Amino acid sequence: MTTVLSSADWLALLVHFMSLSLLAIGGAITTAPEMHNYLVNDKAWLTDSQFTSSIALAQAAPGPNVLFIALLGWNVGMNAGGGMAAGLHAWGLALAGVGIAMVGILLPSTTLTFAAARWGHQNRELRAVRAFKQGMAPIVIALLIATGWILAASQGSPVEHWEGWLLTLVTALLVWRTKLHMLWMLGTGAVLGALGYL
Repeated sequence: MTTVLSSADWLALLVHFMSLSLLAIGGAITTAPEMHNYLVNDKAWLTDSQFTSSIALAQAAPGPNVLFIALLGWNVGMNAGGGMAAGLHAWGLALAGVGIAMVGILLPSTTLTFAAARWGHQNRELRAVRAFKQGMAPIVIALLIATGWILAASQGSPVEHWEGWLLTLVTALLVWRTKLHMLWMLGTGAVLGALGYL
C-alpha cells in the first residue's frame, strides 16, 4: 500500500494523536476505535489488516501496551515511503511516523497526568477527587469493550466468522471473571490462528 503524505498530513497525524492522548482514559488502547476510524476509514493511510496486526503484535510483545502506537506510526510512514522495498527513504519515513505518533500520544497525557497527580495527591481527601476516581471505572470498561468490538469486527460478520467472535467473547469473560494471565489468552489465540482455526 502506497500513500502520499504532505507536511500538513504529518501535522494532522500529530495533532490527532495529541487530542487522543487527552482522551486515553485507561491507556492508549482505549482510543483504538477512534484511531481505526481516522487511520483506516477516514484517511486510508492503513489497511484494516495493518491496523489489527499492529495491535496484535504489540500486545503479544513484552512491554507497555502503548507499543501499538509506534507500530501504527511505523506502518503509516512505511506506506508513505512506498513499502519496505523502497529503501532508506521508506525506512526514514517509518521512523518519522514512529516519532510523530509516540510524541503525539505521550506528550499531552504525560504532562496532564504529572500535573493532575500532584494536585490529586495533595487533595486526595476531597470528595470530588474520590468521586472522580470512582466515576472513571465504568468509562474505562466501556472504552475497552469498544476496542474489543473493533478488533472482532475486523474479522467479518459474526455469522461467517463465528470462531473469532466466540474467541473474543470467551477472552472477555475470562479477563472479567478470572485472574488468568493475559499471556495465556494471547498464546491460545496465536496457536488457534497458526492452526488455521481463526
